[in-house]
Amino acid sequence: MRRSILAGGLVATVAALSGCSSDADSTTTQNAAKASSPSPTVHGGSSDDRPDAPWAAFARLMEGNKRWVDGKPTHPDRDPSRRQFVAEEQDPYGVILSCIDSRVPPELLFDTGLGDLFVMRTGGQVVGPVVTGSVEYGPMTSGTPLIVVLGHQRCGAVKAAYKALKDNKPLPGNLQSIAEALRPAYEETAKAKHADPVDAMIRVHTKQTSAALRSNADLAPLVKKGDLAVVSAYYSLDTGRVEVLTGAPSA
Repeated sequence: MRRSILAGGLVATVAALSGCSSDADSTTTQNAAKASSPSPTVHGGSSDDRPDAPWAAFARLMEGNKRWVDGKPTHPDRDPSRRQFVAEEQDPYGVILSCIDSRVPPELLFDTGLGDLFVMRTGGQVVGPVVTGSVEYGPMTSGTPLIVVLGHQRCGAVKAAYKALKDNKPLPGNLQSIAEALRPAYEETAKAKHADPVDAMIRVHTKQTSAALRSNADLAPLVKKGDLAVVSAYYSLDTGRVEVLTGAPSA
């Protein structure tokens, strides 16, 4: 199993601190569905049906988003048996870094359930050492094969940062730290004219963040081996659709 990616000290230390781990046997009834299945199904309580490959994890997420867009979510892995199955151990197949926006809940828009995703949410999905460490947790300790950096339409954090940086008027309190984290995206966006510069900045920032994660010292070896994909994506509030920007894995 992919748990062998990081054996020994790091896994033991993190597991001891968090009480989190990976595979588990279960007598829970399975309603398994492989990520390649075209029909929406409830995946059930089994470690065996968790997608291990980046492309399979990505396919599972995008199938869930299609159900969300179509208004036909199956709400998989949310019943009492699933809760019982993941109570002691977990094996998420995806990491989502998204915004705090109340209209962008990853578990809903990808139609996932308990134990399916590690989710980090910050204003404008900005990162710092703690956030980066949280993103690295799944891939580095249990072989989670997919990271998705998810920007979204009409992001208030990016809009506020764009205005603050453009007008050179700092935001109040610690909100300015979000603006500073978004400065590279602002500067890149400012190099060209855009019909909607805020939307352009959202997309630039999302792609910059995924590129930085994809190439960082700890995750780059996993990406190079094909054990991990880092995808940048954009969520439309109007349609519910997730648009892939960069990094979509292939089988």
